Amino acid sequence: MLATMRRIFLLVCVIVCIPAYAQSPVVKSQPGKVIVPIIYEETENFSEGMALVERDGKWGYVDKTGQEVIPCKYESYFPTFGITEDLACLAEDGWFGFLNKTGDQAIPFMYDEAWPFAEGMAMVKQDGKCGFIDKAGKLAVPCRYDFVQSFSNGFAVVQLDKKWGFIDKNGSEAVALKYDEADSFKGNLAAVRLGKLWGFIDKTGSEVIPCKYDLYESFNEGMAGVELGGVLGFIDRTGKMIAQPKYEYTFPGGSYSEGMAVVCLKSKWGYVDKKGREVIPLIYSNANDFKEGLAPVQLDGKYGYIDKTGKTILPFIYSKAYSFSEGLAGIKVDGKWGYIDKTGRKVIPPTYDDILSFSDGAASVKLNGKWGFISK
Repeated sequence: MLATMRRIFLLVCVIVCIPAYAQSPVVKSQPGKVIVPIIYEETENFSEGMALVERDGKWGYVDKTGQEVIPCKYESYFPTFGITEDLACLAEDGWFGFLNKTGDQAIPFMYDEAWPFAEGMAMVKQDGKCGFIDKAGKLAVPCRYDFVQSFSNGFAVVQLDKKWGFIDKNGSEAVALKYDEADSFKGNLAAVRLGKLWGFIDKTGSEVIPCKYDLYESFNEGMAGVELGGVLGFIDRTGKMIAQPKYEYTFPGGSYSEGMAVVCLKSKWGYVDKKGREVIPLIYSNANDFKEGLAPVQLDGKYGYIDKTGKTILPFIYSKAYSFSEGLAGIKVDGKWGYIDKTGRKVIPPTYDDILSFSDGAASVKLNGKWGFISK
């Protein structure tokens, strides 16, 4: 009975939908079409449908039609996060404030410094001290700290009189200011330093992983890179050493992506899995993170792409190569940049002087010293 009803339903859907498709064909955008003119000195990736751009030394925002929704008349910004939570952090006449996506003032330009919103709060600085405002512009945490970081997982790093700790969104000190340095919570753990050594605490302030490491990378996919005695290894969230410290501390390295981490030893690169096994031998002269199942690696001076078994998927024919993003990867051939798909087809021919990876359906490209955006 259910099978019969399902067949009837599908038949009705087909009958109803055929005319609609016939009348309204799907039109795809042309790959590589310039959607924002290549006229800007600097650009950042699209965020929430808008991209930060610089023209004549001033900053503004464009949308994907190329319209300068927020004109390039504002001053320096910090950091380069673009629009977050529907608000843009910019400066005018040396004062920081916030605009909405139509360019209207949302929070007055009255702060010595400000950072973009995160988790409903934004850092602001007045008279040399830092605090936080909410999206209504109300001062939620008074400006009393020497330094702060943006909220992450409900907590913010704060510094006062050279000591570091954490506050919650009520401004209460959730973790006492007793550390010599600290980093934001990634999940339920945050890196802290006592003296010269790093460890990790949980949100109660308990030292889950003792401060005994020289350097660290934040937890990602449940693993963190740590340096001990000048070499890199990997720990899990209990502090158990999964990959013994023996690798060179390099970039990229120290962080997992899609279950694999780039490692380097004696200037040769390969990959370890989450059990610490060298599943892809250290034979490459350079390597980057796995994204969308593939990773760019360098061999004999050329880049190609491998899968997680180490099999070569795309040949070693590129002078430079980026990781895949939104199905496309940037590659450099004969001094010019373009984009390929996972079959190696040049979807956007190499014609640009420089490029960034695709994000939110658009990519920033450079030509003749100027930047703009193209579509997928």
